[in-house]
Amino acid sequence: MVIESQHPLVKEKLTALRDINSHPQIFRSLVNDLSTLLCYEATKDLQMVENSVETPMGTAVGKKVNQTVGLIPILRAGLGMVDSMLTLIPEAQVWHIGLYRNEETLEPVSYYNKLPQDPTVDLCYVLDPMLATGGSAVATVDVIKKWGVKTIKFVGLLAAPEGVKALQEAHPDVDIHIAHIDSHLNEIGYIVPGLGDAGDRQFGTI
Repeated sequence: MVIESQHPLVKEKLTALRDINSHPQIFRSLVNDLSTLLCYEATKDLQMVENSVETPMGTAVGKKVNQTVGLIPILRAGLGMVDSMLTLIPEAQVWHIGLYRNEETLEPVSYYNKLPQDPTVDLCYVLDPMLATGGSAVATVDVIKKWGVKTIKFVGLLAAPEGVKALQEAHPDVDIHIAHIDSHLNEIGYIVPGLGDAGDRQFGTI
């Protein structure tokens, strides 16, 4: 399932994020804000159990999350989405997957993976601002499934139709939570109109 956010604040902040004049500090802040809003939407079906607490006036019967959550940022651009997710899910585990896109073949190249032998979480959120060709997302989900985790969601800011199609065809059971689906990919694999390179714009390496 593809869930494209219709939240007014998502639309406003995404517009500011695209602006070529946004300084890296502002860009990082907007990535953080958008990630918080998307996290809220992506976690709405977390499993819950009853949890009672004592208030100053008595006992309140409430709920608590009953799943161990893993956050999997795709390095390096996905790093900017982690802190906001941890703010909402502070007990989440963070595991890093390092992939970069070969600029000639547009295929993902793996360079970092420190997952333990056995899975330590019940579900994973794959974090990457851009779902362009879909190659990195597909490769990351491949790794997570081989690790043994069956429940996986992708959370990103912008997607191209080509990337959405690639991820859906390879992993139809992975929900895609995205702020917006743009028009298309250009000849060098960048999303149009997009926002450029999310990693470079976050970390001032343009």
